[in-house]
Amino acid sequence: MNTTQPFKRVLIAGGGTAGWMMAALMSKLLGKQLDIKLVESEEIGTVGVGEATIPALHTFHNLLGINEAEFMAATNATFKLGINFEGWKDVGQNYFHSFGTTGTDHWSAGFQHFWLKGRTLGLAKTYTDYNPETVAAFANRFAHLPRNGLNYAYHLDAGRYAKYLRAMSEACGVQRIEGKIARVLKHGREAGAAREGDLAALQMQDGSRLEADFFIDCTGFRSLLLGEALGVGYEDWSYWLPCDSAVAVQTASVREAWPYTRSIAHPFGWQWRIPLQHRVGNGLVYSSKELSDADAPEMLKRNVEGELLTQPRIIKFLPGQRDKVWARNCVAVGLASGFVEPLESTSIHLIQRAAIRLMQLFPAGGIQQGDVDEFNLQSKRELEHIRDFIVLHYHVNARIDSALWKHVREMDILPSLRHRIELFREAGRVFRPSDELFAENSWVQVMMGQGITPERYHPVADLMGRQELGNFLGDIHLKVARTVAGLPGHQAYVEQLCAPYRSATTAQLAATPLRA
Repeated sequence: MNTTQPFKRVLIAGGGTAGWMMAALMSKLLGKQLDIKLVESEEIGTVGVGEATIPALHTFHNLLGINEAEFMAATNATFKLGINFEGWKDVGQNYFHSFGTTGTDHWSAGFQHFWLKGRTLGLAKTYTDYNPETVAAFANRFAHLPRNGLNYAYHLDAGRYAKYLRAMSEACGVQRIEGKIARVLKHGREAGAAREGDLAALQMQDGSRLEADFFIDCTGFRSLLLGEALGVGYEDWSYWLPCDSAVAVQTASVREAWPYTRSIAHPFGWQWRIPLQHRVGNGLVYSSKELSDADAPEMLKRNVEGELLTQPRIIKFLPGQRDKVWARNCVAVGLASGFVEPLESTSIHLIQRAAIRLMQLFPAGGIQQGDVDEFNLQSKRELEHIRDFIVLHYHVNARIDSALWKHVREMDILPSLRHRIELFREAGRVFRPSDELFAENSWVQVMMGQGITPERYHPVADLMGRQELGNFLGDIHLKVARTVAGLPGHQAYVEQLCAPYRSATTAQLAATPLRA
């Protein structure tokens, strides 16, 4: 599909994190060239549980020129150094997936090979003792360091983050329209062969009509534009990811915020705990075959700390992806394009990547099929890579406490994941294309954490004698320990960082209650 119709009017359907991230980036880059409108309804709630992020969000914030301390004050954000996986390998067995790198690599082999040899000689400490982010996380410490700093992301209030980005977007010319969408209208034959079947306008419940040249579908799981109006199909991944429901609730903080996400495995799925400055986000992701929707809220209440600030709400979903995320003159972003569980905090990242990708391929002079195909190819490849990484956590387990864990352990996995597992189990190796999200150290940490021990290590590790290897490992461990010992407490550091930005406007935004 190629058109030469120039685009001036862009309409974003839906707000929330997806809509306002897209609006913020587009208006920052192209706000002077485009008429950008966003339509949303205060009566329609957003999922709003994607409150843990990964370090890639720094790229997005740098593009927008966001002041970190101001953003953190406005969203009551805390720092995140990784995820603690509790009971995923087996009941009572935990491991940490940190950001950053562990140890020191050689050009021919990763640090894990030297660690594996050190372990056989009785010289090595726990693998995570060589990772500063992990050690700092469990010491509840954090600071920005001038050189070789900690790799970090954020925990944030998703509702306030959307409001923060909305203010930025409106300052760059985005017009917000309040209202509910009644119908999605398409062009007929009168528009000509090139545009027949394209989206033409949104018919609102109040009778108004919002026309545009290009549409961005941020309407969540329903996918009103791409899925319903344009009929783009959906690929079901529930065989590999059988959890189909979630229940979420917010609780008051009863302790200092810790700088990591907790992911706690249960017989029916898993639980998240995300500490913010003012509260904790909690939720269960579960299989409705193992836990009923009627019992899920009570189960969640029994597994949280602090007073409930909101009532539990059920969220139903189907893991998978749209056959295409760009069809005709419509691109779907966020939940409208596909969904994998937020086990590795990738929800906001996928929105960010879609926004950046669309800016790189934006069809200002008309849609070119090559751009559409490339956008869809990159989107598909990225989500499938994340899917495989999530499936890894489930598949490699030793739990015997439910049918869910038995199924995911015994299921047939995709060849792309099977190859990665076999390569690591046989030789401790991880190879990845440079554009994949999860780096070598992420795969190493999760595979070893889930119980995969390589059968051999790279022969380059044998170039070090016992004493040299002991000194090598000891120096790394000492450097990590000294770095962490010099860090302040996480909570105190966050409060000090945010204090200058607690202005009246920011404080009002941060105190605005979320709509139930």
